[in-house]
Amino acid sequence: MKNILKIFSVLIVLSFYLYAGGKRIEVRIDEQLGKKIPLQEFFVDENGSKVLLKDLFTKPTILSFVYYNCPGICSPLLLELTDAINKSDLIAGVDYNVVSISMNELETPRDALEKKKSFFESLDENIPPESWKFLTGDSATIKKVADASGFYFKRQGNDFLHTGAFIFIDKEGKICRYLFPGYSQRSGFGILPFDFKMAVIETSEGKTSPTIGKVLQFCFRYDPEGQTYVLNFTRIFGAGILILMGIFIFYLRSKPKKKDFIKAR
Repeated sequence: MKNILKIFSVLIVLSFYLYAGGKRIEVRIDEQLGKKIPLQEFFVDENGSKVLLKDLFTKPTILSFVYYNCPGICSPLLLELTDAINKSDLIAGVDYNVVSISMNELETPRDALEKKKSFFESLDENIPPESWKFLTGDSATIKKVADASGFYFKRQGNDFLHTGAFIFIDKEGKICRYLFPGYSQRSGFGILPFDFKMAVIETSEGKTSPTIGKVLQFCFRYDPEGQTYVLNFTRIFGAGILILMGIFIFYLRSKPKKKDFIKAR
């Protein structure tokens, strides 16, 4: 019995190694529900004006961390946001605001303005320009707000390694909800209109709601070549091993011993 437990202990360690990829995961999103982001920080908007976050978060606000010259998931991510805005009966600028912050401190208001124009062209209805702000800032300020939001990214040359999510924040700066887009054939992402609407409504009421985003992040990984999320079989296989080992160990420990069985007879 002891030898069997030793073998399974080694397998457990191996499974965790497979799950983590043999290294610490630096790029991730840790939900910070109920905590607040620093609204006293200043950024520069797409018009080159200095803005205070507090002045932008005047109602439920959807925050996203992207960078405007991203060759990967940022554009598809924001494209799905415009699609959710188009499909929703809630009105941007009335029921909610949107704020996108570039994680690249080298990007300029001009980069932000070009990106804003491209996405506003995808909107079916005209929404107030002030309802969706595209911001740039210095590295320290960006990191401060990103860390408070639980959004961790890493620079790799001229690009960044990062995941994607929409963070719903109330007018007090409290984080109420994380919405992780699911798979979509159109761009690799998809947001259900119902989930979008409920996230806005719950945020307007100051309610915090956990998501299954961590499960999705566990099961999927981003493929930079295909620019979409794909199943992470290594993690799923490792988790499967852990579950099966747990069931088997429980079975061995709960199984009546031979001596006890003989005594019972």
